[in-house]
Amino acid sequence: MEKEYKIRTRIPEVFLRVRKGHFATMHSHTNYYIDVTTQKFRLSEAKAVAKEMVSSYRNNTIIDTIICIDGTEVIGAFVANELTEDNFVNLNAHRTVYVLSPEYASGGQMIFRDNTVPMINGKHVLILAASVTTGKSALAAIDAVKYYGGHMVGVSAIFATVDECGNVPVHSIFDPHDLADYQSYRPHECEMCKNGEKLEALVNSYGYSKLN
Repeated sequence: MEKEYKIRTRIPEVFLRVRKGHFATMHSHTNYYIDVTTQKFRLSEAKAVAKEMVSSYRNNTIIDTIICIDGTEVIGAFVANELTEDNFVNLNAHRTVYVLSPEYASGGQMIFRDNTVPMINGKHVLILAASVTTGKSALAAIDAVKYYGGHMVGVSAIFATVDECGNVPVHSIFDPHDLADYQSYRPHECEMCKNGEKLEALVNSYGYSKLN
């Protein structure tokens, strides 16, 4: 893999750490590994990312519940805190926000137990993801929210290659414009594979595992 580097913004704590190479996710092959590990787990970076995410929703969207996927619970807590600050317009009548993570059934389906369903049913729900590329994970979360009676208001991510998923708007801090040569392929249509370039690592929301 090529050396890791950062794509920075005007805010020091908000940046995108990337590696260029040939990587395989569950649903695609890409030429970049987007590493959002510290944004998810380091307090100062998670807080800064949350402030950026909230700008798309703070003054004009009702949000009762945040569904965190890809290990974004720390960011989700900060987003909820931002949405309920006294110095910002808050359309949520209860002035509080639920922060949940789904459970996964054996087939990969997202489920919620009876004790948490009331936090989704009839509520305005925001899905929070580390990245949205193929959109399959986000779409599964959208389907789960609708199944449990929630009302989707949006999907928010650190990095996304799409601006909507299942007719739900996707807002992200970074997109392919920040990576001019970003490419994503279906596994059987990968141009890098066709050119004989070996896979360098398997990647998912937990990180990457190098291949020998």
